[in-house]
Amino acid sequence: MPSTPLMQLALPHVAVLHAYTPGLQPTEPGWVKLNTNECPYPPSPRVAEALREEIGADGASLRLYPNPKSSPLRAAVAKLHGLTEENVCIGNGSDDILNLLVRIFCDTVRSSRPLGPAPTNRAVDANFITGQETRATAGFMFPSYSLYPVLVGIQDGRSAVIEFDRTMRLPLDRIAASAAQVFFLTSPNAPTGVAFPNADLESILKSFRGVLVVDEAYVLFAQENAVPLLARYPNLVIVRTLSKAYALAGIRVGYALAQPELIGLLDCVRDSYNVNRLSQSAALAALGDADYYDAMLAKVKATRDTSLAQFAEKRGWFTYPSQANFIFTEPKNTRGESGPAVARAAYDFLCTRKVLVRHFPSHALTASFLRITVGTDGEMSALNESLDAWLKTPLA
Repeated sequence: MPSTPLMQLALPHVAVLHAYTPGLQPTEPGWVKLNTNECPYPPSPRVAEALREEIGADGASLRLYPNPKSSPLRAAVAKLHGLTEENVCIGNGSDDILNLLVRIFCDTVRSSRPLGPAPTNRAVDANFITGQETRATAGFMFPSYSLYPVLVGIQDGRSAVIEFDRTMRLPLDRIAASAAQVFFLTSPNAPTGVAFPNADLESILKSFRGVLVVDEAYVLFAQENAVPLLARYPNLVIVRTLSKAYALAGIRVGYALAQPELIGLLDCVRDSYNVNRLSQSAALAALGDADYYDAMLAKVKATRDTSLAQFAEKRGWFTYPSQANFIFTEPKNTRGESGPAVARAAYDFLCTRKVLVRHFPSHALTASFLRITVGTDGEMSALNESLDAWLKTPLA
């Protein structure tokens, strides 16, 4: 029986997609791993206890499906934020929630839906496509979380990208005027760590006609969050994860906070059993140990602030004022030079010392910087020792 090449069977837009590229995950021991914004400390001891209890002596509970709506976890999240269960949807990591939002609000590039009048604002004219194609369906800032365009591409949607300049100030008018049906905004931003005040978010929400998704993956390291805005703006969705501040990256739990109508839409498109039994149990245990996490967050923020001073003041490197658990800094060599080649040289040297950070060379706004996860004090000391050694090399 003759076969058809798989690429010809696949949807045309899928055949040309570029998958999301995560940070390196070395398998051999000995690395100082500061490249994927994982928490440097273990989760609450209650998490392991909850997992042992859920599995039991014989693992019999694992033959049963999990709670389909993660109802106990929804209740715990709602209580944490002073909301109701109808304001919460649980996901298999926050990426799951982002994927669901793209399914709901991003249509394909070619669509039978009416185009409507073209915008007059030059900043958003590029969001429209000619002919039988429809307007941009999803918007986001750059630099930002690089999963957003991947998810939109999978949906065969069209992205509207608004670039930051070096100041990292939000272009409020351009976002509010965007023709996108949904706009993703990471606060604190990745990879810079810059957080955006609620006053800015509210300014956007007052004018933006689409859905604003505020991705608060790192917000527990920040000074402010958007939850107080939920009651006033039905077009606001807040997305959180337990991967960072709760040290549960391996468990994969995230959630959305929104008005009940929007939560209902998420429930319409999510998988019936999207969060497994063990993840639900672990997340519940973590949320129940506020004292442990308050102390852990204080340690991470103290190390972050010490490191910020080390880079910005002692080394004299331009460094963004981070409100996340990572630092975005622009290395200088011994001649006071910075730029993509200098950042790459520092990155490569650190790798030879088994210190792993992140470099984003594909765009001028990020190519001269390194993103460094805040580790333990010992890990940050090892990083600084390696950077000192780099600066002493003949080519630095």
